[in-house]
Amino acid sequence: MATKQRGRPRSFDRETALEQAVRTFWENGYEATSVSDLTRVMGIGAPSLYAAFGDKRKLFDEVVVRYGATHGAFGGRAFDEEPTARAAVSRLLHEAAAEFTDPDHPRGCLVITAATNCTTPEVEQTLRERRNANVAGIESRIRAAVAAGELPDHTDPAALARYTAAVFQGMSQQARDGATREDLEAVADLAMRAWPNHQQTSVDA
Repeated sequence: MATKQRGRPRSFDRETALEQAVRTFWENGYEATSVSDLTRVMGIGAPSLYAAFGDKRKLFDEVVVRYGATHGAFGGRAFDEEPTARAAVSRLLHEAAAEFTDPDHPRGCLVITAATNCTTPEVEQTLRERRNANVAGIESRIRAAVAAGELPDHTDPAALARYTAAVFQGMSQQARDGATREDLEAVADLAMRAWPNHQQTSVDA
């Protein structure tokens, strides 16, 4: 007689369950995702969810960390691996075009979309801090590029970092609204044309 499932009946794959939680929060946002939604997609009961992950808020915190280390890790890789700020941002935006429209998972960026209609201040603050940290990282790389002569002295690192983040965040929403990868790659191309280069002077601005 065949058994109904492999392994121990009361156990579950924590990593698989966590990935399902990532996708659910990613698709629906924090506020619109209920504990019953989570237990259904994770294939566990509420007691198991609380025992393994804590409450919904603690699970979401873990989800955000996992997202950053998996689906959202492309940005960090771009900045770690590319030799210039321009190359890193270009790679960031072009890979975002692919990642945000990948049919294998929800569209857009979880850190951006999960905050939609959120009425939980602690969650809003966590996501805001993560987004602001990303802007600060871009700004730091741009400042280093100016100091190294890669970008002209008149470059405004703070404004350029905000501009880059605004494009990135806008691409996430555009993906949610149905933009294709090609649509977003065109946006990325246009965004990079706005970047200063070392041949430009303040007169060009």
